[in-house]
This record gives sequence, structure tokens and C-alpha cells, in this order.
Amino acid sequence: MKTFYLLLMIGLGINAASAQNITFNGCHNLFDDQNYVLINTGTDTFNKKIYITTPVDGNQACGGLGTCEFKIQWNNTLTRWEFLADSGNGDFVDPYLIFYNSTGNNAATNPPSNSVGTWVENTAVTENACGGNLSPSNSTMTGDVHNSTLAVNDLSSGKIQLFPNPVADFITIQGVEEARNVVITNAVGQQVLKTDFKNQLNVSQLQKGIYFLKIFDSKGKTYNLKFIKK
Repeated sequence: MKTFYLLLMIGLGINAASAQNITFNGCHNLFDDQNYVLINTGTDTFNKKIYITTPVDGNQACGGLGTCEFKIQWNNTLTRWEFLADSGNGDFVDPYLIFYNSTGNNAATNPPSNSVGTWVENTAVTENACGGNLSPSNSTMTGDVHNSTLAVNDLSSGKIQLFPNPVADFITIQGVEEARNVVITNAVGQQVLKTDFKNQLNVSQLQKGIYFLKIFDSKGKTYNLKFIKK
């Protein structure tokens, strides 16, 4: 099974990414340890950008493991970004879902980076070969990706504040109205803390690393922030 997917799923080029490209390196049990480039080929009907390896002719080099194509696109039905691998024909008629992210800033026209929300590994396809969800510790995803899950208005107005960052013991959150709950996950998407909202949270028990903090308010809105535990 592993060999089958190795032959089908790699191919993002080896050139440096421009502003409209995404460079990916990760999931090394399936993909070669090298940079692969996906190029923005346009937008869909929901004004979301589409990224794909080129040329799409079933002849994309896969580091000597065969031929295949990759694609990142928005799935509006499931409200998530998807990282797809072609079945080997270069047509994406029946591609394989490798990762998906539904917790980034869904208002953005481009996909989240590997440090925003959670890029979940679809283990039903990969058979755990990627070693878990994408994170800065096991992959790189740079270029035309967004790096915050906060709404644009929240960022530009400075409404939400989280400090100090990096943090040692207590982290303070300001600017969220009618907040109810807080969930903190680590870099690989594991929940490490869930509690009622407080303006000051004790995170002294967390290990050093990158964490994602999600706040839920009484109106059903969520706010996502990132912090570093030192």
C-alpha cells in the first residue's frame, strides 16, 4: 500500500516560489525530502485561489518515484482547504486527499500556512505515513499562504491582544467581547487545554513550543491566535 502511494503522490517542482506560488516540503515517508512548488493557476467561483504543479500532463517528476501531480484548492461544501494528490493521470478526476485545513481564516482567498489552524493528515489514505498533522516541526509551507486566522478587521484595528508572547507562565488576552471558552492545541493539533474564558491564563504547565489558542464567544464566532511557550 505504501509503495502504491509513493508512486502516485509527489510533485511540486524544485524552483523557488514566487508571490503566487506555494513551496512545500514535508511528509517524508511519502514525499522526497525536497522542496516542491505549486503554482497559482487562477481562482474558483468562490474567489479562492487554486494551486497546482505544472505541467498537468501526468508527466510531473516525483523525485525518481514515478509521475504525479499535487493541487491545493478550496472545498466550499466542507468549508476547508484541501491538499490533493492526483491518481497518476494528470487530470485530478479522482484525486487522493492528503491533508485538509478547516480552521484557518476561511475568509482568506489563499490557504493557511502550516502554522495556522490545523492541516489534518488524512490517515485513511496515507496510512499514518506522514507522521501526523502538518506543523512547523515536520514541514515547511511558504509563499502565497496566510499566517493568521484572525479576521482582517480584528488585525488592522488592533482589537485583539495577546501578551506577553513568548510567554513563561501567564498569558493575558484582551479585546474579545462575550468570550466563553478557550481551547489550546499544540503544533501537531493535539488539545492541551480547554477551559472557560479568563483574561489571564496559566500556561506554565505547557512544554516549550508553538501553540494555537482558539476563543469561542457567545455568538458562535471564533478567534484564533498563536503564541510561543518559552
